[in-house]
This record gives sequence, structure tokens and C-alpha cells, in this order.
Amino acid sequence: MGTTRPDANMTDDIGGLRRHYERAQLRVEDLAPDPIAQFKHWFDEAAAEGVVEPNAMSLATATSSGETTLRTVLLKGYSDEGFLFFTNLESTKAKQIAENPHVSLLFPWITLERQVIINGTAARVPMTEVARYFLSRPRESRIAAWVSPQSRVIDARRLLEMKFEEMLRKFGEGEIPVPSFWGGYRVAPGTIEFWQGGPHRLHDRFLYTRDEAGWRIARLAP
Repeated sequence: MGTTRPDANMTDDIGGLRRHYERAQLRVEDLAPDPIAQFKHWFDEAAAEGVVEPNAMSLATATSSGETTLRTVLLKGYSDEGFLFFTNLESTKAKQIAENPHVSLLFPWITLERQVIINGTAARVPMTEVARYFLSRPRESRIAAWVSPQSRVIDARRLLEMKFEEMLRKFGEGEIPVPSFWGGYRVAPGTIEFWQGGPHRLHDRFLYTRDEAGWRIARLAP
């Protein structure tokens, strides 16, 4: 039996996909001195422009040996201290963070021709903060946190559904406590890059880097 060859034009078709970025320009005088203030400005614009899930961010983690994993999670808060998300503490991301706390975050606001890239270190947040957020979630989401053995192999979706139904009966109308295997992380940024698409692929990129004096801003070549 011969080897099936992909359509020779397939790659060419993808290579021809192209969008011209002409929506806006970014100049250093446009930037806030503090990257968190600049992030708020862009985040608020993304929300106002109707970007779907503007708080969706790609989270890259790695093991101590450098094996990487990438997935999308939801930002649940940000401040001068960092960027907050919650997860199952037995998940792949949590295990990798335990080995190697250095992570990257990416906000891909493509419809605005923008990206924000954050490199920093992740650390567990206190249980008081975890409980406060957990109790604010919809009841079904709290039950789902008890149901899913995140990142583990399962035989069928029906097993999750059966477990969900079982936990619905167990908790009834009572309070749903925070699972011991559920928590949150805050990513303290070391660098934050703001990327604005530009014409002819001459994009505008500015990198904030933290040092003892505060934040330094540098323009990067596209």
C-alpha cells in the first residue's frame, strides 16, 4: 500500500492567509509608566469592544527538566501583586508549577490586533482568598470542582455525569465546601510585553522589565 501524501497546495493555502494590521499604532508616549495600569487600560478596551472572554489567557508551564505544557485558563483578578487564576491542585499545571514556578501568560486579543505577554513566577494564594472566590462561583461550578479528577485519564464522559449527579444528591441544598485539592495561584510578573500589530509586519512592541528602581520600558524590534 502506498504512502498517502498530503495535498501539495495545503501548506500554500495556509501560507497565503494574511491579515494587514492597521487598526492602531503604539508609541512610548501612549504608555502608562506602570504596566498594571497599562494592562487595565487595554483590558477595559477589550471588554468594551466585545472581545469574547477577554480574561482568557494562555498559561505555559514547564517541568524541572523543561517539558512544557500550554493551556487556556481564566484570569480572575489582577493587581500590583500579580495575575490570579484558580485550578485543581492535582492538575498538570499545578504539578509543573510545584516543580518549576516560572510561567508565561498570553492574552491574545486578536480582534484588536493586540497581545499581552507576561513572564513571571507563580505562587499559591492563601486559602481565605481561595474560599472567597470559590463561594462566589455558581453552585453547579462548585459541584463540578468536586467531580473532575483534572488531567487524569477517564474511560467515559458518563462517569463524570454520574459523579455530578451523585454530588448533587450528597450536597442537596446545603453548603458546598472548598475541596482540599482546589486552590489558586498568583503570577508575579517580571516582564510584561504589550504588542500592537502594525502595517507591513512592523509591529509595535514595548517591554516592561522590573528592577530595584521599578519598571523600565524598552521598545523591541518586531
